[in-house]
Amino acid sequence: MGIKSGEHYIARIDEANPNVWLAGEKLAVKPSQHPAFRGLMRTQAALYDMQGSDEHRDKLTYWDPELDQPVGLSYLQPKTKRDLARRRGMMQTWAERHHGFLGRSPDYMNTALMAFSVSAPLLAKEYPEYADNVKRYYKYCRENDITLSHAFIQPPSARMTSFLQSLEPPAAAHVVERTTDGIIVSGAFYMTTQGVTAEEIIVFPTPLPHLSATDNPYAFVFAVPNNLEGMTFVCRENWANADSAYDYPLSSAMDEMDTLVLFDHVKIPADRVFLYGDSFMVDRWMRECRFHPHASHQILCRVVAKTEFIGGLLECIIETMGLSTYSHVTEKSAEVMAMTETLRSMLLASEATAAKDRFGSMLPNPDILYSANFLYPRLYPRLVEILQLIGAGGLIMIPGEKDFESAKGSELEKYLRSGSLDAKRKTALLRLAWEIGASSFGGRQTLYERFFFGDANRVASRAVENYSLRRKHMERVAEFLNIDSASIFQKG
Repeated sequence: MGIKSGEHYIARIDEANPNVWLAGEKLAVKPSQHPAFRGLMRTQAALYDMQGSDEHRDKLTYWDPELDQPVGLSYLQPKTKRDLARRRGMMQTWAERHHGFLGRSPDYMNTALMAFSVSAPLLAKEYPEYADNVKRYYKYCRENDITLSHAFIQPPSARMTSFLQSLEPPAAAHVVERTTDGIIVSGAFYMTTQGVTAEEIIVFPTPLPHLSATDNPYAFVFAVPNNLEGMTFVCRENWANADSAYDYPLSSAMDEMDTLVLFDHVKIPADRVFLYGDSFMVDRWMRECRFHPHASHQILCRVVAKTEFIGGLLECIIETMGLSTYSHVTEKSAEVMAMTETLRSMLLASEATAAKDRFGSMLPNPDILYSANFLYPRLYPRLVEILQLIGAGGLIMIPGEKDFESAKGSELEKYLRSGSLDAKRKTALLRLAWEIGASSFGGRQTLYERFFFGDANRVASRAVENYSLRRKHMERVAEFLNIDSASIFQKG
């Protein structure tokens, strides 16, 4: 098939008809008909339509000679720096369409799946059937343009399982039974963002300790459609205010529903199991497949687009409100510009200093990407704070679309206009800033960026443990002080 259209995307999600619970009730309509999902699905449908358009096709796709059709460029294994730049161009094009507010846009997991597939040789010696499964699944997703989400975070109660081995049934997600046809899984996963609006989910939790090293029921990696029997999605509160795009310009189109996905004796087909039982190998594969650097490249494309957009909004407010002569405003404006250009420079530098890895991929520089992952959870809340400080009280007293359409609309126009903008268009700017800086949608975005790649300690540890220049920099200091560097490196 190759690339799909937006119409195909919506039809597939509706036909899957997953088991969804929202606000205490089972969803009684197709996802595309419900306000919690409708706006997001239309936004993602527009991304897929871009792939087939004359304007964007060459930038968003590449030709698959085996399929003899164009496929999504985010599936491409980059083998040269030119490939990296081309893939980045694709990711930037989509990110600029959704302005960086879709953390789970389809290119994110496409990139991750590519990393899993090309690293399948890690499994081939001990588990050739699993290695073949991974490669076949990647091919299937690429050739059918499958929309993917993922699940790996388990609820707090799951952590108790490793301490209470006698707990029955275990609170952690686990394999209940292994059969000739596959594995049967029960458990739950937090934060399965877009689980309802994706066709399939890749599941790869961190294995919990177990008495058996090679038959650990908590060690597995698999993929499933979102509608298998026994799967249920429990949604958080709906923040997709779809009634008015004027009042809610972002949440009406870009609220990615977060869900708790429940597995109740779900049968995972054997050809969808990528690893089972071997906790050491699960950990090794997730660590060595280079998923994090490849995914971080996509993430950095997204956050650059998001920072640019918020910076542009900030400048629009400054100009509209006549604030450009205030020195403290100029300082904040410069701070946002510095954030934007720092992130953009890191993105380009990660490609310029890329190197081939053991799997033949041109790997964007992990040192730079892990540093960006460490920085952005600190930069984004500051970005929101600056928007709040500049918008000030203007972000609190903001009328809505119906107010302008009411009998009081002319008075609002009289008292709320500003400079070159009439009151309604000026208010539209402030409503956009309010959604980012003060709404439930905006609060969720801030939390999401804070914890996108894990808690602060985990992200910091990943950056430090993988920093390739740490020893080199220490040796420079030792050489300067004429100290034997071996005495510094306790591990030799």
